[in-house]
Amino acid sequence: MRILFFLFVLVPLLELYVLIEVGSGIGGLATIAICLMTAAAGGFIIRWQGVQTLIDMRRSVQTAQQHQLAEHGIHGMLLVLAGVLLFVPGFITDTVGFLLLIPAFRRFMMQRKLIAYTNKNQRSSRYQEVIDVEVIKKD
Repeated sequence: MRILFFLFVLVPLLELYVLIEVGSGIGGLATIAICLMTAAAGGFIIRWQGVQTLIDMRRSVQTAQQHQLAEHGIHGMLLVLAGVLLFVPGFITDTVGFLLLIPAFRRFMMQRKLIAYTNKNQRSSRYQEVIDVEVIKKD
């Protein structure tokens, strides 16, 4: 619930504040032009990296490297997220979107999430007991 509040209330307010501050410093037209240029540049970069991700995915399928398919899929999803963030007007979302366009940053985010997921599963599995039973039917 807090994440939704953050996404739908605080992020737009922060974006408006930054846009107003930048606009008062460099002018409204320049601010709008920068927002449009970042969206266009991000669109071109996303298209190029998306094609590269699809090519890598195809190569993984052809060479039977099935373990890399999930990684390429996650890269693709993060590229979609980067595209959405770049098309939303604002400097904060553009910054996060451009960060997601960097393959090393995407790998870092994936590893961080994987480590958190693994730690969470290990903690929850510590408290589970396995009881081995054998069922014998009497006729």
